[in-house]
Amino acid sequence: MPIPKEVDLICCHGMQGEVTPIRLRVKDEDGQYQSYTIKEYRDLSHQGTRIMPDGVYVTDHTLIFECKIAVFGQERKVRLYSNEPYLSWKMTS
Repeated sequence: MPIPKEVDLICCHGMQGEVTPIRLRVKDEDGQYQSYTIKEYRDLSHQGTRIMPDGVYVTDHTLIFECKIAVFGQERKVRLYSNEPYLSWKMTS
């Protein structure tokens, strides 16, 4: 099972409290930061306590986004996770 990596995330917070992920930044194997624009996303939050397909345990309070990004011209799916108070984010791919 993949170990979630810590990522920096730029997101938009709407007036109704909704969160929209826009761009993420993660360190690669060489310690260099790589940035990716989120092309599309699906909000999987607030669906109860469970274990996700990538092995991450989530609760009803976990924000979860399944996102598509382009890596070297190839589309890739990643999942972003954050728990209250939503100050740090983790990613699995």
